[in-house]
Amino acid sequence: MADQEFSTASIDDFATWEPVLRLLLAEEAQEHVARSVRVAGRIGRESWSLPLTQPVPPPGRASQVEDMREEFDAVERVQHALVDAGIDDVSFTAETEPTGTTTLRLLGPSPAVEPGLGTPHPGALILVDGSIPEPWRRLPEPAPGAEPAPSADLELLERTLRDRLPHAIGATEEEISATEARLGVVLPDELKVLYRVTRARWEDLGDDYEAAVRESAAVRCELFDLDSLYVADASSRYCRWEFGAMEAVDTPADAMVQGLVGSPGWIAFGDNGGGDRLAVDLTPGPRGHLRQVIMLSHEENVGAALIADSVTDLVLDRPSAEPSSPRGQRPPPVAHVNHASLKSIEAAAHPGLEVLSIGVWDGEPFSLAPVVGLPRLRTLTAYPGTLADPLQIGELAGLEFLELGPQEWRVLLDAGAVPRSLLAAAIVVHGNQDPLPIVALANEILALWDRPQIIQTVLEGDLGHLS
Repeated sequence: MADQEFSTASIDDFATWEPVLRLLLAEEAQEHVARSVRVAGRIGRESWSLPLTQPVPPPGRASQVEDMREEFDAVERVQHALVDAGIDDVSFTAETEPTGTTTLRLLGPSPAVEPGLGTPHPGALILVDGSIPEPWRRLPEPAPGAEPAPSADLELLERTLRDRLPHAIGATEEEISATEARLGVVLPDELKVLYRVTRARWEDLGDDYEAAVRESAAVRCELFDLDSLYVADASSRYCRWEFGAMEAVDTPADAMVQGLVGSPGWIAFGDNGGGDRLAVDLTPGPRGHLRQVIMLSHEENVGAALIADSVTDLVLDRPSAEPSSPRGQRPPPVAHVNHASLKSIEAAAHPGLEVLSIGVWDGEPFSLAPVVGLPRLRTLTAYPGTLADPLQIGELAGLEFLELGPQEWRVLLDAGAVPRSLLAAAIVVHGNQDPLPIVALANEILALWDRPQIIQTVLEGDLGHLS
């Protein structure tokens, strides 16, 4: 019966939203029975953000799905409608009069706007179609002198693997060649040896979990099958614009691994069991070895850690023979100015500065004069009220990403001073602010680049008297 109801639900039908609105109003109406009530939230296909107080389970019992059944059912109704409409995510705000008359506004989506993160307010505004943060555009530096580690030993590697996995089914040369054609890269010899011993297919193990565990122990990782091998270039490491713009690629002269988001020379072949990917590195850092093994952390957006000098070392569980030497002291490309970090813009300024983040600050607002003219500054984020003169932003010639509070954006818009070099932008919103003025502000910014607007769909309904 529930599925039949979902199949007839439309995202533009007030009845689809009514269960969600009733839940939200149940928390608000007690305090606002004599005046209108405003609620807002966001619902996506895979997640949602609603200002609801979560029920507290009885002492001695953990929270259970049934404790939130009403919320789950209400949200699921909207999610089914999103799927039917081909929409990934939508924000909303609703105004309900004491009589129950309700005006619901659906906000978006827009192909030029990322969804808000845990908020009904818009996320990053993509001002140039297809643009990505600078670290995601960075390619590896050439390493013409890089050589494989002396520890790479094809015969030892194969002998060790066959001793550990005597019954494994190896890949054929045709299967290896097909993988190389799919990836557009020749697999390193050590990887070929590895897959000639075992092709790591689940069906080859007869659905035997213990056999899979033994194979992972033998090769020191959860090995991908050949169909799952991939090139871990920058596009494989998704990141929201507002987070990606805060990153920087940094590869010191003594680095074993280049501090990239991804590389066409990183061939991901396994997992450490915790979501971190292992890859053979064909574009090593200045002091690294060709075909060393690196790990890409799922908790980081940039860089990778050296795991072993070769696949042979990985399988034999031998640590890297050449750990990275301590890095020399130099100013970081990303600087944070706030009450807990740097205390002035002057302390952050240097020719290599790429990202300046001004956070919570109790003192006098900052002047941006110390960073005017810096050749690499591309990202500026400023907590509301921390800039002495927002119009100084117009003197920062190379900005690609700008995040400001609504008032600072208002100053720039009214003066016609929004930097035209921007690729993306964001509006900082704190607290329970009405999304409608923020959406209107976002649309003004989008209009400067002739980008698709955040469309409002207005639905009317009656939820009954508030009591």
